[in-house]
Amino acid sequence: MSTQTPQETPRPLRTRPLMDLFPALRPYSSGYLRVDDIHDLYWEQSGNPDGVPVVLLHGGPGAGAGPMHRRFFDPDHYRIIVFDQRGAGRSAPLGSIENNNAAELVGDIERLRTHLRVDRWHLFGGSWGSTLAMLYAIAHPERCISIVMRGIFLCEAEEIDWFIHGIHTVFPEAWEQFTAILNDQERDDILGAYYARLTHEDEDVQIEAAIHWSLYEGACSSLLPNYETITTSEQKQHALALARLEAHYFKHELIAPENSILTQIDRVRHIPCSIVQGRYDMICPIRTANRLHHAWPEADYVVVPDAGHSALDPALRSRLIEATEHAKALK
Repeated sequence: MSTQTPQETPRPLRTRPLMDLFPALRPYSSGYLRVDDIHDLYWEQSGNPDGVPVVLLHGGPGAGAGPMHRRFFDPDHYRIIVFDQRGAGRSAPLGSIENNNAAELVGDIERLRTHLRVDRWHLFGGSWGSTLAMLYAIAHPERCISIVMRGIFLCEAEEIDWFIHGIHTVFPEAWEQFTAILNDQERDDILGAYYARLTHEDEDVQIEAAIHWSLYEGACSSLLPNYETITTSEQKQHALALARLEAHYFKHELIAPENSILTQIDRVRHIPCSIVQGRYDMICPIRTANRLHHAWPEADYVVVPDAGHSALDPALRSRLIEATEHAKALK
């Protein structure tokens, strides 16, 4: 892919039509992969069994993957591999933070590649999935055909500070609800207070914190605020997994500046890459994507002017699908 200056998507429906998701499809195979004495990872394959492999790396950490994620790829061309990371989605045990760190997750991707007898594959990831895609590519560049990323996240301290504090400047109502359960002392260390609640011995305390955390993130993820509800037992358990794993990673798995992913780009510079970033991404602000662009100018860099963080924001979704279509030409 060529070096380029950032390009912004023309306004939808004016000069280029929006590309829609591919039709819904069912997996043709699925299973569980035991990766250690604790964790079993759910995986599935859909699309063309003889197609070019692409692996989806979901966000969070802890968000898990779902049926919608299969639909960013042409099922006639791609062998679509989706899996849930440790503690997330359909993997077990749900919400577990034991033996759960970035190095283990990178190792899990390689274990899955070996298990499914894949030689090389495309990587597709957003938010935390972009972090994981870059970490995996740095560790195993020879296994990567290309990378498509959105909502760039480097897992550095200033990004966590923005999530915990900075979003207040744009979504004050959501932030006020986020901090409403904390007392004055806890507000001096919001992340620490949430981590304590999310790992509390009382499950009711955990669930209350998880709901507030998940609704806060959900409200700030789309270009147009999306105020969801969490009511069922299943929704609460998945909210707990998301919140607990994110708090765990934000507290214990930060990447120090001297070890920044940006210092290791030379290992992946030769891999074709598309960076697709929503201009109004409030979860992973564009400043990080811009830093990555300057470190990796060979990668395509597309700024989508009418999108936030969510991959399902229409304009962002469209450009992601364009990227997976473009990647068909790569070997």
